[in-house]
Amino acid sequence: MKTSIATVSISGNFTEKLDAIAAAGFDGLEIFEQDFIAHDGNPRDVGDLIRSKGLEITLFQPFRDFEALPDSIRIKAFDRAERKFDLMQELGTDLLLICSSCHPQALGGIDRMAQDFHELGERAAKRGLRVGFEALAWGKHVNDHRDAWEVVRRADHQSVGLILDSFHTLSRKIDPNTIRSIPGDKIFYIHLADAPQIEMDLLYWSRHFRNMPGEGDFDIKGFMTAVMATGYKGPISLEIFNDQFRGGNPKGIAKDGYRSLVALMDDVRCRGAVPSANVAPLPKRQSVNGVSFVEFASRGAEAEALDIMLKTLGFVHTGNHISKQLSLWTQGDIRIVVNRETIGFASSAYVAHGSTVCAVGLSVDDASDAALRARKLGAEHFEQPTGPGELNIPAIRGLSGSVLHLVDEVSGLSEVWDLEFTAVHASDHMAGLTRIDHLAQTMSYDEMLSWSLFYSTLFKMNKSPMVDVIDPDGLVRSQALETVDGAFRITLNGAETHRTMAGRFLADSFGASVQHIALASDDIFATAKALAVSEFEPLEIPENYYADLAARFDLSPEMLSQLSVNNILYDEDENGSFFQMYSKPFLKNMFFEVVERRRNYQGYGAPNAPFRIAAQKRLLRPKGVPKA
Repeated sequence: MKTSIATVSISGNFTEKLDAIAAAGFDGLEIFEQDFIAHDGNPRDVGDLIRSKGLEITLFQPFRDFEALPDSIRIKAFDRAERKFDLMQELGTDLLLICSSCHPQALGGIDRMAQDFHELGERAAKRGLRVGFEALAWGKHVNDHRDAWEVVRRADHQSVGLILDSFHTLSRKIDPNTIRSIPGDKIFYIHLADAPQIEMDLLYWSRHFRNMPGEGDFDIKGFMTAVMATGYKGPISLEIFNDQFRGGNPKGIAKDGYRSLVALMDDVRCRGAVPSANVAPLPKRQSVNGVSFVEFASRGAEAEALDIMLKTLGFVHTGNHISKQLSLWTQGDIRIVVNRETIGFASSAYVAHGSTVCAVGLSVDDASDAALRARKLGAEHFEQPTGPGELNIPAIRGLSGSVLHLVDEVSGLSEVWDLEFTAVHASDHMAGLTRIDHLAQTMSYDEMLSWSLFYSTLFKMNKSPMVDVIDPDGLVRSQALETVDGAFRITLNGAETHRTMAGRFLADSFGASVQHIALASDDIFATAKALAVSEFEPLEIPENYYADLAARFDLSPEMLSQLSVNNILYDEDENGSFFQMYSKPFLKNMFFEVVERRRNYQGYGAPNAPFRIAAQKRLLRPKGVPKA
């Protein structure tokens, strides 16, 4: 499989685009004419520059308003095509994309179009070139790939083929299985783009909201499965128009694009639609069986404050590292490590962010395979020297330079706690917390698609629809990803302004990754009682909230009283009910959450977020007021 991407898909000047595409690992690129025109190099130099970076030019595009024109302007269209053929030969590419006409004078008629393409095919063949016809979803006469194929079929020329674009097919809700009847050798090129499922003008939707395969709602796997069933063996290329990407980092966007293509084609291969010889297999996606541990980097008074917070939450100091300043705190199946080292990665994380979650351990079936898949999909490998008696646990870089450690049982990595930590005499006062329900990562809104793609391509995780979280000072976008069994859940929260609670956390911590950790309880009222004994101070929720609960839900007076006394928030859906209790903000606006899910509640208490955020903000230093 040959991977490619259109230069229009990423930001930057032409040279920056080329560097990003090459660095990401693509085999080639398609030149979008506007990018070429804006560049100051001549065609031959541009072609040489591209090839010097190990890339080939897979396509030149777009050529607009060609077919079925009145005679008065038809001749001019062919003249324009000849000029583009000249340019292509200097660049060193053999395929031109012709998109279906939107010209106001276009006449339509399948036979008339076929005649035009046959003649153009003759002209292209004399130069050793080819032309591909693509149906725009908003084309005047051709807006369906089935009609475009009929034009190509009737043109009956070896230099004329079909170009398919997932957006143009799926946005119009055309069954992709209709592609299966097209001969693979008559499909010259494949464009891929995903998109959120929204109702709007097709042209505007296409120009502003396309994204990488796996980042939207389209059935891209079904589309590519149908394409590969035809025997297609040509390039697979991304053509993405997206306002967010146009302002993003070119290398990051190109890297995401490559990851999305490789993961998609591996998924299609796993369906049996692609011969293994055409797509190198990846290690399989793995389920995450839970969070093995969370590691904080901290020092001095901040570390002491973190210790106190953990004690009041019922955690017990159960171990110390054999050679490093790491203390282990446990409760149920939860492990939290406090790292006070002054050298190494955790120390660097502390210097950069202050006290922060610097690493998370994920429990997987095969850590080696999980790490290999991650690296093949472009994740950055992480490793630091190990001391005597320490295990070398596979790890990759995560959000904001944090680390994801991959822990399994088969290779003995899960024994790290017995091998690297010495036991500390511990009390038995715990609060009934059993495991980590979910982690909440905060980032800029522009990063959300990238990190959603990161998790969904590495692991077996489903995405929930993105929701808006109302902050008194702005909007935060939130999306949850979780395994089928709920063993691992993570919420991605995108801040668009520093005025929001999420944005303030990013600003104060210089971009730390995890803002809060949600801890599960099987009985939140028993946990609240135990936490009161350990002097835990919950976030105080106003009585107005509970008066509103009484109006919204059919709760008994006894239940409402229990919720109010313990500052517990409540939500329910058709599957079950949800209880939430929060700590007060600490260490640059981090916080803990205690939750109980009853029956099969699947959400995260989103309706409660505005009230929780307002309560937290009442405790923060007012904007513009310096520390005492």
